[in-house]
Amino acid sequence: MLYKENWEETKKKFDGWWHQSNTGRPLMHVVARKPEIESLSDGQPHEGGMDQVFCQGLYYDLPEDLKWKDMDDKYMNPERMVLRYRDFCKKHLFLAEAFPNLETNFGPGSTAAYLGSDIGFKEDTVWFKPCIDEDSDWDDVPELKFDPENKWFKKHLEVIEGCRKYAGEDFCLDMPDLMENVDVLSSLRGAQTLMMDMIEDPDAIEERVKQVTKAYFSFFDRFYDLVKGKDGGNSYSCFQIWAPGRMAKLQCDASAMMSTDFFDDFVFDSLKEQTEKLDYAMYHLDGPGAIRHLDHLMEIPGINALQWTPGDTGPDGTCEEWDKIYDKVIAAGKSLWIKVYSGNLEDWIRNCDRIVQKYGSSSVMFYYPEMSLEQAQKLLDYADAHWCDVKGTFQH
Repeated sequence: MLYKENWEETKKKFDGWWHQSNTGRPLMHVVARKPEIESLSDGQPHEGGMDQVFCQGLYYDLPEDLKWKDMDDKYMNPERMVLRYRDFCKKHLFLAEAFPNLETNFGPGSTAAYLGSDIGFKEDTVWFKPCIDEDSDWDDVPELKFDPENKWFKKHLEVIEGCRKYAGEDFCLDMPDLMENVDVLSSLRGAQTLMMDMIEDPDAIEERVKQVTKAYFSFFDRFYDLVKGKDGGNSYSCFQIWAPGRMAKLQCDASAMMSTDFFDDFVFDSLKEQTEKLDYAMYHLDGPGAIRHLDHLMEIPGINALQWTPGDTGPDGTCEEWDKIYDKVIAAGKSLWIKVYSGNLEDWIRNCDRIVQKYGSSSVMFYYPEMSLEQAQKLLDYADAHWCDVKGTFQH
């Protein structure tokens, strides 16, 4: 891998993290600006939501000739997508377990587009237009199934094939953020209408979730064949994770609006089936309303790790308030993915130190904002001195 000197060591660290047996310090995603481009930035860490961090939207110093002309150029021109990412790689260092990987998304939840939704592309967001009329009866809606001729699916494959051609093996190509279960149905039907459907016609929604789950792997398998490395591993968009096999991030953001009974009825079995067809899975738990489902999620053996998103505002993942989540994850024998951004570098070190001393170093990954090389060296020096092979005080 051209832009990552310690790629083999990095892969071993990820392998250990997935199995809660990482040695040395915790996994750390650290991307630093090369000193010669410091004057082009504002000198501050670059933060943002999960759809902005390290994804296509975070090119703040592109040469004029590489700036996108329109949304087709931004999302669907593989040659220029690769050129833009090469420019980023030449200006940054991928330290610790950070590694170069190209975002190839058509927005989060593109399974909806492959099943009939249309996509709206904008500068800073992508959305899926509902295609099942809210007044229609599910009995009148055709089966949701894999269609190799779907225009968006064919176009997405074409884009990724082009990216592979232009990127070669210089960096990973990410698995698109496909999404699954009720989240896909929400895009197709509209969230509010779907919630009413779950009350008024639960059998129909259970069947439609099964259809989405079946179709998901028809899409996943074809993308996996394109993005997997020669070692069979794949990376996943936005979360900067890699695994030595078939891996995905799973979620149900709509669960924040569900009771635990509804979650068990409509989502749990689908998630369990997905994990059984994957080698590795990380669950994305989003928002306070979703915490109620944590106990049941931790019962799924195939969920290897959890990533908690408290929301777009407020404290980051190191806040002590979130220990109520992390306690259960570690007790269940799973790993943690923790986003760090609150405060300054000294705050990051202090807050992460608390996490490591409590939970140990074998099951934790920290994701940091982009920073200067000076900041990165200070952070990594501290981690090497204080966070290696820590057992942790948490008892379960």
